[in-house]
Amino acid sequence: MAILDGIYVYPIKSLNGRALESVAIGDGGPLRPDRQFAMVDAEGEYVNGKRTADVHRIDASFDASGTIVTLDDGDESVRFDLESERDAAASWLDDRFGPVLSLGSDDPLGFPDDTTDFGPTVVSTGTLETIAGWFDAIDGEREMRRRLRPNLVVDAEPFWEDRLYAGPDERVCFDVGGISFEGISPCQRCVVPTRDPDTGEAIENFQRRFVEQRERTLPSWADDRQFDHYYRVMVNTRTPEESRGETIAIGDEVVIGETVTAK
Repeated sequence: MAILDGIYVYPIKSLNGRALESVAIGDGGPLRPDRQFAMVDAEGEYVNGKRTADVHRIDASFDASGTIVTLDDGDESVRFDLESERDAAASWLDDRFGPVLSLGSDDPLGFPDDTTDFGPTVVSTGTLETIAGWFDAIDGEREMRRRLRPNLVVDAEPFWEDRLYAGPDERVCFDVGGISFEGISPCQRCVVPTRDPDTGEAIENFQRRFVEQRERTLPSWADDRQFDHYYRVMVNTRTPEESRGETIAIGDEVVIGETVTAK
């Protein structure tokens, strides 16, 4: 039996996540309020971890509503209401990053990493623990959660989530607490998992070792048609319309269903 062990949303794209006991699914398909805000420069480009390691210097913590944020750069800690003080928060962040930026909001869709399917990303506890074991510098499964930044963590064996996708034109149906989702593909990774989530310091040759180990340990149930390269882990999903507005919670059972042709 696979059980939902962790729920994470990242209210400001690229900054710290927030752990939840339960979460509602937004009208557009993502968890609410995952990546509701994003740091955007004057050209409309994201200021994110792919662009600069400086994002790791900013600690962001949120209240229960997810809209009150405390930002801390190690020298100063400031509290903002993202509903009424968004410009002030953007100005504070602007002083730390250099480019003139704003805090955009695109509710209810937000600013998801996957701009096609918008569902929560999924990974297992076993996968996180296994990958952490590939690197001496990574302190266990909890640090690996912070590096990979998943939405849903399922208590299950290593690479269990590789069962949640099939061929490129197929979808794997699965339920979380009776709420339906569709698995799409293994997630392509970027530079962010190579870095310490607090300091931004990168592990040398991280990607090369990851690729070697991922290919060597790819389970028999993984559909290799989805791997043009092996720097992929975690699963991108889609939320069917009938599941939007529903709620899932820690402890929900996760059940894999049938594979269907993509519509």
